[in-house]
Amino acid sequence: MTTNTVVTLNKLVPAGAPTLENFKVAASPVPAKDALKDGEILVRTLYLSCDPYMRGRLSGRTDSYVASFEAGKPIDGLGVGVVEASANADYKEGDMVTGGAFKWETRFIASAKGFTKVPPTGVSPSSFLGVLGMPSFTAYVGTITLCKPKKGETILVSAASGAVGQMVVQLAKARGLRVIGAAGSDDKVQYVKDLGADVAFNYKTVKSLSSAIKDAAPEGIDIYFDNVGGEFLDVALKNMKPNGRIAECGMISQYNATAEEAYHIQNLAYVVMKKLTIYGFIVSEYYTTPAYGEFIKEVSQMLKENKIKYRMDEVVGIENGPQALLDLFEGKNFGKRVVKVSDPAHRL
Repeated sequence: MTTNTVVTLNKLVPAGAPTLENFKVAASPVPAKDALKDGEILVRTLYLSCDPYMRGRLSGRTDSYVASFEAGKPIDGLGVGVVEASANADYKEGDMVTGGAFKWETRFIASAKGFTKVPPTGVSPSSFLGVLGMPSFTAYVGTITLCKPKKGETILVSAASGAVGQMVVQLAKARGLRVIGAAGSDDKVQYVKDLGADVAFNYKTVKSLSSAIKDAAPEGIDIYFDNVGGEFLDVALKNMKPNGRIAECGMISQYNATAEEAYHIQNLAYVVMKKLTIYGFIVSEYYTTPAYGEFIKEVSQMLKENKIKYRMDEVVGIENGPQALLDLFEGKNFGKRVVKVSDPAHRL
């Protein structure tokens, strides 16, 4: 194979919904092994992760917790790949690596500092972008580390069938909580029930979101894990119990909204009236805390005991990556969305 497929950003999207025209998929020469500088590795990409936070990186904002993409350059994010050549003593050909510095390219050269070796576990490499990766750890930090759930409490989870939500449901059930999950299709609702949720509903078809939540939890919500923001957050605020906790993970319903389209929260007064605590958090800041070791230990054990279900949503082909990402922003994924770039069993 003499060409390399690269996905670059054509133009930043400060507001509104991105389109395929904002991306460019093109061929470029395969990076040469002899081009490696000291400390670098040549990586063949296996899987790329599509994540909601990437919408902010398309905007050009300079006040975010993660840098924006640059027009004319490859986009990047979380991924899993195989080392094909190394100029770093800690890595050798054949090592599988993961990290947040994966360029959206079939193959690329980068400093080894941005990568971590993937241990041989017998699971699919894509698992390190899902059940053993950032989405699951996000669920753990928000639910367990920050909100400190107690047996018998009630938790409400929005986007409960998604990459993060499906783990929130299962971690909460494992601790004896009553779980209410909301999802955007009947198939997704059934999946949330299969995960063990006590109540699940389709937020797109209920006559009243407020009534659906109140019917599911007449006495109120102890914990709300927010993945969507907007109206759902507003209604949840009104239905919280005194001293309730909210894990503010994401607001995907608002990421493409212009200033005129943005939903304006009306129930913030309940934060004071009900003495609520809202935890905003960035999961990358927790990888160096005890929480990460606790997460790996607990989830690995649950996997060994077959106590976890985790749905992946795989799109094949890096050339289909931009559409896969755009569909994520519109909720068209079912589970953790990844792009399969190549197979670990052979070279391209």
